[in-house]
Amino acid sequence: MNRNYEAIKAHYAGSDARDLAAMMAPITSRTAWTEMAGFPYAGTYTGPDAIIAGVFKRIGEEWDGYTLTLEKLVDGGSTIVGIGTYSGIYRKTGKAMSARVVHVWEMEDGKALSFEQFTDTRLVAAATA
Repeated sequence: MNRNYEAIKAHYAGSDARDLAAMMAPITSRTAWTEMAGFPYAGTYTGPDAIIAGVFKRIGEEWDGYTLTLEKLVDGGSTIVGIGTYSGIYRKTGKAMSARVVHVWEMEDGKALSFEQFTDTRLVAAATA
């Protein structure tokens, strides 16, 4: 059993359960988390505090029902890939969004070295305008 795969599988289970502590379990003070250019929270955040403040707190404040539906988790050893769909309703506009997404995790010993998001930022931005 791949420890890296299991750590990210648990991360997504935590996301489904709205359990921030479980989601952050594979994140370290050195984890570089990159949200794609064009995404509302674009940029790279390093460490749990920056990731929570820059991404998860903002999503919680700005969206209703924001979810990632994970459809596939690919075990590439030290590279784990999650494929799914984001959805939610942007509170300020009341507009719904649904966008395909790919997450690429670089891992070592069950801890995230980096996370990078790839999504159709135009679909997400349309809900916020």
